[in-house]
Amino acid sequence: MTFVITTYDWVPPFAVGYVRDLRIRWACEEAGLPYEIETTSVREKTPQHFARQPFGQVPILRDGPLSLFESGAILLYLGERSEALMPREAAARAETQQWLVAALNSLEPAVMAMALARIFDQDARAEELALPRLHERLEQLVPVLEGRDFVAAGRFTIADLLLADVLRVVDSLGELGAHPVLSAYMNRITARPAFQRAHAAQLAHFAQAA
Repeated sequence: MTFVITTYDWVPPFAVGYVRDLRIRWACEEAGLPYEIETTSVREKTPQHFARQPFGQVPILRDGPLSLFESGAILLYLGERSEALMPREAAARAETQQWLVAALNSLEPAVMAMALARIFDQDARAEELALPRLHERLEQLVPVLEGRDFVAAGRFTIADLLLADVLRVVDSLGELGAHPVLSAYMNRITARPAFQRAHAAQLAHFAQAA
């Protein structure tokens, strides 16, 4: 069965390459899971969209009658479908889940606070508050990744996928260069062919929508 990934029909240029359907495309590419893309309007959000995603966001994954939202939940679901994404051994599996949640819960909020202040709100005071909090989180991550290729289970997992994608946003803000260990990790993970295919596909999708 082919998965159906819902993304927006259009986004502003600064968001191209960063819309979170990329995470789901990437996971499917890593695992060789077939998928297709459908769109929903970003300008005029429909009742049908809100019925599937109460916050009007993307991505949404459809697997037959099942419809799932939230990129982390979708990645965990796909991890259950493919050992390429999440190990089956209990301890490695738990470690993978731990770091996926950590990327979403401990790191991404600090990243998004900075992005909101700098890009969306253009609020200098909010940026002044967000910046040290972001770098504190990044400094806490450095010793975790120092001397290891992957964040969990000794191999690539959905935890790396999620963490590297969050770090891509930090890099787009110009704040990752101060942390060479994290920069090297992000570059290593996003050099994977599956990421390159997923990223190129998203760029092509939004280029057609321009």
